[in-house]
Amino acid sequence: MSDASMATAPDDDAPHVLVVDDDRRLRQLLTRFLRENGYRVTAAADAMEAGAKIAHLLFDAVVLDVMMPKISGLDFAKARRADGDHTPILMLTARADAEDRVRGLETGADDYLTKPFEPRELILRLSNLIRRAAPPAAVAPPPQVEAARFGPFFYRLDRGELRKGDEIVRITERERDILTMLARAMGEPVARQALAGDSAENERTIDVQINRLRRKIENDPTNPLLLQTARGVGYRLMIDR
Repeated sequence: MSDASMATAPDDDAPHVLVVDDDRRLRQLLTRFLRENGYRVTAAADAMEAGAKIAHLLFDAVVLDVMMPKISGLDFAKARRADGDHTPILMLTARADAEDRVRGLETGADDYLTKPFEPRELILRLSNLIRRAAPPAAVAPPPQVEAARFGPFFYRLDRGELRKGDEIVRITERERDILTMLARAMGEPVARQALAGDSAENERTIDVQINRLRRKIENDPTNPLLLQTARGVGYRLMIDR
């Protein structure tokens, strides 16, 4: 059994790395080291074998040797980018001059590491590449607001029904639209333009609609406590949390 196969198996959801190097010893060392650091690893001895692996597997990154027979790492990286493959590539090379590094980056490689290298630096560079390439975390949708309570009032968004205790408060269709938008904002300000929506109402008309709604829910419409003005923005409904 090889040293690589004796390494502790990583988690099924660990990042998957393709190691491409014609040096068998280095390939095995890289495979073992990456697995010991929590990566899943697939190894290939040359560009042809690497291409066959990529055709059937998805990888989070490629560790690619530059100097390989037949197809060099530079040519392989260039071909992958030409095919629209944006998998991060970390190139390994024994040549340390700046011109070689520039050539590697010009082919589409994302980073460059000179042999011999410090293994911990390899892990650091690789993890940075994978993190930068990862898609942004999905943003959870805002909670669906079904009802809102503010002061003595209770508003059902699904019915467009406003109650004060057991009494139904009559509101117009337009007031219902405005109240629904304000309730869905969960106490955050809503811009006048957003309250106007697709209608032809201007900001002055929205102010008039807000004043009418205040007369139905405020004890003192001139000093509103429930439907407040967000200065320079619009309005907010002070719902109970």
